[in-house]
Amino acid sequence: MFEIDKEFIKKFQINKNANDFEVVFRYYAPRIKSLLIKGGADVAQAEDVMHDTMINVWEKLHMYNADKGSFSAWIYTIARNNRIDLLRKKSSKPYTDINEIEIASENDDGQVIAEKKSISLHVKNAINLLPIKQRKVIELSFMNDMTQDEIASKLEIPIGTVKSRMRLAYQKMKDNLKEVVA
Repeated sequence: MFEIDKEFIKKFQINKNANDFEVVFRYYAPRIKSLLIKGGADVAQAEDVMHDTMINVWEKLHMYNADKGSFSAWIYTIARNNRIDLLRKKSSKPYTDINEIEIASENDDGQVIAEKKSISLHVKNAINLLPIKQRKVIELSFMNDMTQDEIASKLEIPIGTVKSRMRLAYQKMKDNLKEVVA
């Protein structure tokens, strides 16, 4: 492979011909792409940035100054800047003022709270209207979170009796709560 040295770069900068550019491209393009991939870019992004860099090299060759640094450093700086520009373009989103964003509250509003309290009061009244034996079964089931077997054991009654008391209690509560449900 032809070696790229200061003399070649001077000649390339003066003549700016396609054959010399091909040499520069073949030498630097894979190195730029590899550097970008190692830096976290995906293959497609690395190729895009590499091509943009090589186009910039061709268009801005007259701006290269050997006194300010090596040709390699100049090219890699162009590649780095092109990648930064690409990342900025991809990440730019329209600005939204935080004061204009409406976020739904996780808390219930006053009307929902009032409705829940009203329903709770109606259910409590419906339970209080039950005969004592049915009320006890409902309280143990829902307030103490007991199973029907546990209720039967605690009250020392058959499981069938627990089930029938619960069924009767549900029916009476349903009748008492018709106006709330409707």
